[in-house]
Amino acid sequence: MYAISINTTESGNMVTQMKEYTSTQAIAEELDQQLSQTKSTLGENLRRLDEIRTIAEKSKKVREIVMKLSGKKASSENQNEITVGGLEIVLDANPFHELTSIEATVRSYQEHLSVLQKARDALKWLEQLGDTEGLKLLVVEDDGVPKRILFKLS
Repeated sequence: MYAISINTTESGNMVTQMKEYTSTQAIAEELDQQLSQTKSTLGENLRRLDEIRTIAEKSKKVREIVMKLSGKKASSENQNEITVGGLEIVLDANPFHELTSIEATVRSYQEHLSVLQKARDALKWLEQLGDTEGLKLLVVEDDGVPKRILFKLS
């Protein structure tokens, strides 16, 4: 397999590219590799989420006690968050900022894993093609997930 980035465009948050493969097995192997990598990264993020959640809960308890003892109410405004050019910046980040960020990351990886698994299942019929000598397989991918396969005689 070799990849050619043809018409790589960014639409929304997705990157679309076209890759050329010489066999159906190469497509399946690439998807299997992506599945493995995504599962590994998701596992790391889930472990990190547990650690951060514990810290955030402790921080919340301390904050509640301090606010109660001081007789003050918590401000609902996020004065330490600003947006610059579409980029959110958090000054003096606390465990809750980190917790919400890692939760969003975990959700994203879970969704990506689900999409990859569905694509892999959909490709199982391709593996039955066997010998594809003289045939090029052009695969249009969105964020590494096959969306369209072009069979081309070489």
